[in-house]
Amino acid sequence: MRQPPARDIRPTPGPRGGQIAPFYAMEVLKAANRRQAEGHDVLHLELGEPGGPPPPQAVAAAAAALAVESVRLGYTEALGSLSLRRRIAQHYRDSYGVAVDPARIAITTGSSAGFLLGFLAAFGDGARIGVSEPGYPAYRNIIAALGMTPVAVPTSHETRFQVTPALLTAAGSLDGLVIASPANPTGTMLTATEIAAIARWCAANGVRLVSDEVYHGITFGTAAATALAAAPDAIVVNSFSKYYAMTGWRVGWMIVPPDLVGAVERLSQNLYISAPTLSQIAAEAALDSTAFLNAKVAGYGRVRAQLLDILPQAGFDRLAPADGAFYIFADVSALTEDSTAFCARMLTETGVATTPGIDFDPARGKRFMRFAIAGPADHMVEAARRLRAWRR
Repeated sequence: MRQPPARDIRPTPGPRGGQIAPFYAMEVLKAANRRQAEGHDVLHLELGEPGGPPPPQAVAAAAAALAVESVRLGYTEALGSLSLRRRIAQHYRDSYGVAVDPARIAITTGSSAGFLLGFLAAFGDGARIGVSEPGYPAYRNIIAALGMTPVAVPTSHETRFQVTPALLTAAGSLDGLVIASPANPTGTMLTATEIAAIARWCAANGVRLVSDEVYHGITFGTAAATALAAAPDAIVVNSFSKYYAMTGWRVGWMIVPPDLVGAVERLSQNLYISAPTLSQIAAEAALDSTAFLNAKVAGYGRVRAQLLDILPQAGFDRLAPADGAFYIFADVSALTEDSTAFCARMLTETGVATTPGIDFDPARGKRFMRFAIAGPADHMVEAARRLRAWRR
């Protein structure tokens, strides 16, 4: 199948905040909450948020910090607690066999702050930054809000919804590129070989690589590869929100190339001062919670297997390969020409909340929708059963 051409998707000139598109998953959440407030039940498959509690070790560490009579949870330095940064460096040695200097690690207020800091530090006004479509909508929205130009790189089933060097060449001149593996919304992954090929393409074309690795740890088969193994000068963004199940703690991290450390530190000082100290304490304990967290991932895997069996029976039979993360991305073009209206009707008639594809692909998203499957297992399976009954 011939890929659509890449295109600039920067909003028209005007106040940047007012031009930013909504995050439709949050709009669906509002509608779902209204339904619940009216006394109807809702099964939430719209938000990419882990089910269940964070690691008990993280909670205990935070409670212990608060229990100290003389506790003073003041600011850390802008790049974060040195203890946490050293522990993250150890994580890279243990998990990937990659050596990372703790001086290159910045603790951020969630991965969202990491992307903001990374884009501001690395790129100037008007910079052209490639983003995969379908892809996480905040990439293009943050890039546009900063006065830069997100360049959509359309992908498809044929490329497993990931960019390739050929697609990047067709996209035209780029200053930066964002990749994600596992990806939101598709759950597809890049192999180490594919990441290396993209890294070589970036190096040959003077393109700064930004790697979103927030779903590392949530894979079903092959472990995810870090871009640092192939591109030591990449900007790598990760978070304690997904695998570590600490969404509301708002803490993440970046691996920053040496030439950008000073800029990221100064930006952090001025924009955030530092990530929340209590969250940093809890995050360090979470890094030692592998057994608890892997059991949680195994639960996602069981739900994934059940839904991959039930959803095709409901007519959702054109699914992206769900290699990792906790999403199932469906091509629903055989069922509807407007997935936004389809998802709204589904919520009204079944109580199942899902996200329409326009969140992730403004050009082709009416053909797609996303199921987020990290909620309580019984809720997820019940949602699939309701959809099977609804479609019959």
